Amino acid sequence: MLSAFLQFVSQHQLVHKGQPVLLAVSGGVDSVVMVKLFHDAGFTFAIAHANFQLRGEESMRDEHFVRELAASYGVPIYVKQFNTRAYMAAHGYSVQVAARELRYAWLEELRYTQGYELIATAHHLNDQAETMLINFCRGTGIAGLHGIRIKHQHVIRPLLFATRAEIESFAQQQGLQYVTDSSNLADDYLRNAIRHRVMPELLQLFPALIHTLASSAKRLEEVEMLYQQAVERHRKRLIVQKGEEYWIPVQALLLSKPLHSLIFELFKPFGFGEPQIPDIVQLLKSSPGKQLLSPTHRVIRDRKWLIITPQKAEQVSMLLIESPDIHTVQVPGLTLRIHLQPIEKTVISSDALIAYLDADQVPFPWVLRKWKQGDYFYPLGMKKKKKLSRFFIDQKLSLLDKERIWVIETADHKIAWVIGLRIDERCKITDHTQRVLRLEARME
Repeated sequence: MLSAFLQFVSQHQLVHKGQPVLLAVSGGVDSVVMVKLFHDAGFTFAIAHANFQLRGEESMRDEHFVRELAASYGVPIYVKQFNTRAYMAAHGYSVQVAARELRYAWLEELRYTQGYELIATAHHLNDQAETMLINFCRGTGIAGLHGIRIKHQHVIRPLLFATRAEIESFAQQQGLQYVTDSSNLADDYLRNAIRHRVMPELLQLFPALIHTLASSAKRLEEVEMLYQQAVERHRKRLIVQKGEEYWIPVQALLLSKPLHSLIFELFKPFGFGEPQIPDIVQLLKSSPGKQLLSPTHRVIRDRKWLIITPQKAEQVSMLLIESPDIHTVQVPGLTLRIHLQPIEKTVISSDALIAYLDADQVPFPWVLRKWKQGDYFYPLGMKKKKKLSRFFIDQKLSLLDKERIWVIETADHKIAWVIGLRIDERCKITDHTQRVLRLEARME
């Protein structure tokens, strides 16, 4: 076992002599064997044990065992007790997800603060096979089919050359003591059910299954590298980033092959999953204005684009401005400055974010608000009224551009300024104007 371990470590360049490694040790046979192999190989290591406090006295038994194990090897040990059930309740996680997240976050914190270069976990070939089957059944795509990586960032899996049976046999030969997690004996968790009920049946049909899946995992990891390179080329070709927004041209995406796989990969980072692929395809073929939501983002069908934007909390959409004595007002995404001045001191600017209004034609109080369907005004230079919805079409505004539009409505219900676009003809400065309201907007 030791020679196979050293060959595997050398082949994949996992650990070098003198490199400090933090071993994640539960006290089970796999992690106990990993400690033994690291010791016999002469590697520098410490032990970290996470007590999730889920099994009462048994959890404390495991912690005590690992403390004694570290003492017997004369290596440093780090132990942390987690309130796992509270974490599950706070985040809505399952036991497995909560434990995994707590464990890896703590291990990474230890690695960084205590000066360890790597974290080692005791995953083996049976774990690899089970993970591949679970991911295949869940439909995780090619990224899940390579199973557990031998090395990923600072985490290494130096036992991914051995089966569970080989590890248990080595432990018996060496007379190693270890503890057994009673929760692993039940079929309450998916992995346990796969391990106890599915794998034995498959091994009856395919005795070499564990090693066959391990070989497949290696090939699939290389396939995924080629796949991701191709996806990245499409991502650079199709996605245009504009601040927090991502724009994808509809026709270019529709003509791309294979469409469903590309949609899955392009939209996955924004919280969209496999079940929403048909809806996104339908969105590509729908009329402007339609949208789909993920937990974090929404994708909007514009005329020629799909626009992906973060979902944001409900924000202020209206503010009362009682008089011109209020010189500055702020709403989400907009700051408005108001200055009353005589006509003689007015020098007109061509800046679209500055408006000049005849103060006697725009009675207070004003309402600064988002535009709504049915709004109309008389655009500067026109004698007929126009609905804002039609005006926006003429201006070729996207749906997101429209959502950002603020207007100033006066006490006599005129829309004096569609901010950043046009003032109302009835509010403009004329030869009879005596006082001017200078409005300056700053968009964020």
